[in-house]
Amino acid sequence: MVKFLYFQWLAHFGGVASESQRRISARSGAIFGGFLAVLLAGTPQSARANFQFCNQTLDVVNVAVGQWDVDEWESSGWWTVGPNQCANLIEHTLTARYVYVFARDVFNKAVLAGDTTMCIDPGEFRLRGGEDCLVNGHIPAQFYEVDTRRSERWTFYLSEPAR
Repeated sequence: MVKFLYFQWLAHFGGVASESQRRISARSGAIFGGFLAVLLAGTPQSARANFQFCNQTLDVVNVAVGQWDVDEWESSGWWTVGPNQCANLIEHTLTARYVYVFARDVFNKAVLAGDTTMCIDPGEFRLRGGEDCLVNGHIPAQFYEVDTRRSERWTFYLSEPAR
């Protein structure tokens, strides 16, 4: 039985195959290679997260993100991120070294805050310009600065505070 399987393998892979078997094998390989190339080429680049926020706490958090965009601040939100879940906050390649993040729990208590003031709104928002939040009808919030070290992609992990 082992000898039979060896000769069968040798006939198929070892060059002893008939001309029609080699043509079928080559055609199958070309079809599979073409299918694989189409599949990979059709994969959208935006499917990769370029700034990902991962919540490693036991609480659901609502997250806003801010960054310097060409000539002014831009902030947007909200992403709801469950415990041990991640969300893609920025889909495009990172161009700024610093990304700013603000997170609050479901009771609107800040769980991640920093020293950089940007504007937020209670509902879904995308705001340009980070000054005069109250004058413009927005809410000022203190965003946490994340140094991405000029990386094109970055993952930020929110964890429970040390006790």
